[in-house]
This record gives sequence, structure tokens and C-alpha cells, in this order.
Amino acid sequence: MRSYEAEYVNGTWHWDCHYGSRKVLTLRGEWQTPVLFGVLDDRSRLACHLQWYRSESAENIARGLSQAMQKRGLPRAAMSDNGAAMTATEITAGLTRLGILHQTTLPYSPYQNGKQEVLWGSVEGRLMAMLEGVEDLTLARLNEATQAWVEYDYNRKRHSEIDDTPLARFLAGPAVTRPCPDAAALRLAFTRTERRTLHKSDGTAVIAGRRFEVPNQYRHLPVLEVRFAAWGLGQVHLVDPHTGTVLCRLFPQDKARNASGLRRRMQPIPAEPVSSASPPARGIGPLLERMIDRQAATGLPPAYLPKDEGDDA
Repeated sequence: MRSYEAEYVNGTWHWDCHYGSRKVLTLRGEWQTPVLFGVLDDRSRLACHLQWYRSESAENIARGLSQAMQKRGLPRAAMSDNGAAMTATEITAGLTRLGILHQTTLPYSPYQNGKQEVLWGSVEGRLMAMLEGVEDLTLARLNEATQAWVEYDYNRKRHSEIDDTPLARFLAGPAVTRPCPDAAALRLAFTRTERRTLHKSDGTAVIAGRRFEVPNQYRHLPVLEVRFAAWGLGQVHLVDPHTGTVLCRLFPQDKARNASGLRRRMQPIPAEPVSSASPPARGIGPLLERMIDRQAATGLPPAYLPKDEGDDA
């Protein structure tokens, strides 16, 4: 077996999951083994992003990859193992849309991700050792400690293999980094594409067992191409099957609202093709938006304790 190294920064990323040696205390009063998702740049050995989750799932993989890309930019290629979460439809489709070559290791060949295994050794030998005195370790506190350790210790400590710090080598280049799109574009990228039949009777389409209302101007389409993520139907989009352009966002059917009996008059279908541009959203009111910006400018967190769905901090 021969060692290898990427020629450029962000030329190749390694990403994998590691089951921690310590359990964390959940809000339900249960002990649970957390899973650490990590992304490592091959040339610089920089830890692009580390985060603990309650489980190894495609949703957490997409979240971790998105945060790594927002921090360090888009890589040229990425390598992972052949796990079900690593090769989920949303993950492979998202990497393809972002122009990232996804390569998997050979079966029963963990040495191909040897650099990642070295990172796990540092996590267990250094980070977890400094948390031995914490008895009521929670997932939120573990993540807080991990972010501080990786940015101020691991990435700034001299690496014996490269004889430099990962951060210094990452900044020195040469690099093939591409700018990362915004968070909305990343969420849309890590989705699956499927086709659905439009129900002419009520103008809806069934997605994952739930009915979604299709706007009136698209009622002439017999087959719809939709994009969504299996772990959440809060973001479902109707796309053009030829260009992949997002036509509009689909919302679940509101049966209570339909019970009012009020109906809008259906406009005739124009002879020209329907424009792919969706109507502009009204969004938040200007006054409230200025208040939100003012709150953000203070640098203080909102005065509440956020709780993610599923207790996944």
C-alpha cells in the first residue's frame, strides 16, 4: 500500500462518521452514544467541520457537508465509505449538482481513509481526555467543546506528516477552491428528484403519502417533476424536467382552509409556454426586517433556548 496526497488544497476531501467512546445525557434522561461527523482536507489535513449527532443519517451527512462547504468552499472531489447514509440518493445527487466527484473506498479497505482514522485518534486521545471530569456531558456541550478544540488546537497544531500546521498549509495553497452557494441553494441541492402524477380532480400530487397543492398555472402538466428530501417535506419544489429550473414551491394541502368553500376563478391557460419565473414572495415586512437586523447587529443571541426537532443539537 502506497501513501498518497492531493496536489491542491480542496482537491480531495475525506468524510466519515465515528462513534464516540463516551455517552451523552439526553433531555429524556437517557444515555446515548453520539456519532461524530468529520470532514478532512487531504492536502492540508485541515478539519473542515466536526459535529456530533445522535445518529448516522443522510440528513446529518447533508447538514455536516453543507456547513463544511460554507466554511471552506467547494472541493473538487470527496471520498467516503459505502455506508447507506454516505451513498443516499440525496447525498449523491447533491454532490453531482455541486460539481463534486464522489468516490467511495473499496469494501473492507479502511486504510484508504487512513487520514480520517488519524483524526479520530486525536479526538479520542486529546479532546475526550479533557472531558473526563464532566459527568453530565450533553450533546450541546460536547459540540461546543469540539468546535473550540478543532479551531484552536487541532488546526493550529503542527502536524508531523506535513511539518506544518493544517491551517497554515490550507491558506498557503495551491488551491482549487470554488465559491460556495448560499444555504438555500445547498438545501435544494441535497434533494432527490422524482416524478408524480397530477390529480386533475383537486390539483394535488401525492409525495411520501401526503397531498401537496399544485398552483393553478401548472394544471396542464400531466406529470410533475418534484425535488425534496426524504427526511423533511418542509421544502418541496416543482422543477422544469428539461432545465432543472425551480418553477415554484409546493405546500401541503390545507383541508381546513378548503372547507370554507371559497374558490378562486381559474384563469385560462395561455397559448405561450408558462414562464419558469415564479412570482416574487412578499416575505417579512420591512419594519420587522429592520428589527431583526438591529437585533443581529448587537451580536447577542436571541433571548430564548432553541430546541431542534428530535432533540438533535
